[in-house]
Amino acid sequence: MADLGAQISQLSPEQRQAIMVKAQQEANQQVMQEMMKQMVSNCFNLCVGQSGDRLDSREQACMGACQDRYLETRAHVQEALQKRQGDM
Repeated sequence: MADLGAQISQLSPEQRQAIMVKAQQEANQQVMQEMMKQMVSNCFNLCVGQSGDRLDSREQACMGACQDRYLETRAHVQEALQKRQGDM
């Protein structure tokens, strides 16, 4: 670990910034993947019954509405976080 700290301290500010941006992008991607897994699981459990191997029209409509709510909520949260960061 000490070696990593020494290596990082030798980087230019631009290189350190690039590393931070890349790490943030990877963290955001992981959060998005986890949210998508949660969305699919929660919407499936909420909407899908025992109709067989295909979704009926009611189940399809429920899944679409459920996914829309998740994505709208995510957009509102992201917007609020960006506003908060801009206020700081």
